[in-house]
Amino acid sequence: MVVLGATGATGRHVVSTALDRGHEVVALVRRPGTLEPRPNLTEAAWPDVDDHAALALALPGADTVISALGGAAGGPTTVCTDGIRSAVTAMRAAGVHRLIAVSAHGVLETHDRSLYSLAVWANVADRLRDKETMEPLITASGLRWTIVRPPKLSDHAAIGTYTAGAGLPIRLWSAIGRADLAAFLLDEAESPRYEHAYPRITR
Repeated sequence: MVVLGATGATGRHVVSTALDRGHEVVALVRRPGTLEPRPNLTEAAWPDVDDHAALALALPGADTVISALGGAAGGPTTVCTDGIRSAVTAMRAAGVHRLIAVSAHGVLETHDRSLYSLAVWANVADRLRDKETMEPLITASGLRWTIVRPPKLSDHAAIGTYTAGAGLPIRLWSAIGRADLAAFLLDEAESPRYEHAYPRITR
């Protein structure tokens, strides 16, 4: 399993959850030595998200790529778009077909007049624009993709349960912890239920 955005707030949970479940994990990092060493964990240098060749070196033997890429804290960003463009190119070259990517509720057809959508666009519009240009790259990739659209993410401890579904209502107060989101991503990697779908998830 390969994890993009492995050192981010969500990516670290994905890496630790995957290792706890016995997976071999290749974590893409800007600088090796960023993550605490653990059995079955390999760090692979990926200093530039535009570098699909460097990413391709980490893919042989992998069955799934999970993207937890996120943009900068403020201002325009294209990290998700650029990273997924590189990932799609590298995955095709390496013959890796399963991609699970974290996006956000409120993009594309969910960018509506709901209170949640209005609030999230008022606060993190630049990140959402990046997700909006990322998603079409995934859906046109020919890969076996799942695009996960969580609402607001929090850092509270794992609850151990979640509610997920393609048409799940998202309210102004909807949220999910990053640890529980990571569990869902691993559940989907292990037992696919939402291939070519856009599941939402809340606590």
